[in-house]
Amino acid sequence: MGGKTEFTLRWGILATGGIAAIFTRDLLAVPAARGVTDVKHEIVAIASSTSVERARQFAEDAGAGDNVECYGTYEELVANPNVDIIYVATPHGMHYENCKLCLEAGKNVLCEKAFTINEPQARHLIEIAREKRVFLMEAVWTRFFPLMRELQRVLFEERILGKIYKIASDCSLAFDPELSTQHRLLNPDLGGGALLDLGIYALTWVFVAAYDDPDNQRRAPKVASLMTKHRFTHVDETTVITLRFPSGVIATASTSMVVRTPEDCVCRISGEKGEITVQWAPFRPESFTIYKREGVTADAVAPGSVPKGEVREFKLPGHGMFYEADECARCIRDGKLESDIMPLEESRVIMEVMDTVRKQNDFTYPIDLERVYR
Repeated sequence: MGGKTEFTLRWGILATGGIAAIFTRDLLAVPAARGVTDVKHEIVAIASSTSVERARQFAEDAGAGDNVECYGTYEELVANPNVDIIYVATPHGMHYENCKLCLEAGKNVLCEKAFTINEPQARHLIEIAREKRVFLMEAVWTRFFPLMRELQRVLFEERILGKIYKIASDCSLAFDPELSTQHRLLNPDLGGGALLDLGIYALTWVFVAAYDDPDNQRRAPKVASLMTKHRFTHVDETTVITLRFPSGVIATASTSMVVRTPEDCVCRISGEKGEITVQWAPFRPESFTIYKREGVTADAVAPGSVPKGEVREFKLPGHGMFYEADECARCIRDGKLESDIMPLEESRVIMEVMDTVRKQNDFTYPIDLERVYR
């Protein structure tokens, strides 16, 4: 790719939960298997807040090799001079504190989504990253899939739908109704609720097709919303958001912990020349379908008829988290402090949208979780 010498990015993994395990295995995948030859990844350190033994077990289970430094505190990880970038994989209620620790130590950071609990925290992290002149990015892995890049190409370069008018996206999963109220999804002390955990994906599809549209010029939308709350913990259980962008696009983004998104359509983008639907899963899609309306009027469509669509498939050679890691490597190699694909301002605006939704529905987290420490 581009004839550049292969660049190696050295990673530190902060936290040892399930998402960290998936990401670590993807980092260890051979880049050539996904057609990448200009960057590669090395894991040099892993930290668990529980114990050094937990970090060692994680490294062994992930196949990270024998030369990985293992720590029982995050402070030891950020002090390691061989670490180029730290992947923050804690629950999102801890992102602000953990990222702040890394950034203030002068480390580049890839932070899991949702970026933070609220917009002021996100804004503060961005300020620190710019002051320290280090790279920072929210790990919205779906943004970096080949499918997503092709979708934006056909929407914005090819203009296959013409002007976009309407978008509807959903990311919902029906979790166990007997889930413990102490589980992170239901516990307000851990930033629980559907919005921050699942709704970020529904909003991602809307922002990919509306906020990033050149007609919109990355201007923030107006927001209206409704939610229902869990009967015991009062975190949001089902949330529906309506967004109106300055370009004229009206979108809905919905999320729930009690029902499941339909397989056939996680996102529908409607324009003057047709529609595009994206198939399951909202966080890891492998196909979208294009429906064209060339020369067809409303009167000419028979009731109940279904137009024939063109399916475009993008099978993933693994879980897919390596694409965001490749973006980090290229940005750091090229001296960039943020990604053009997932810029910091977009992460901040999405957090601002979620803040607005929570305010409209009188949903707050404990003061200590919402606080900004300066």
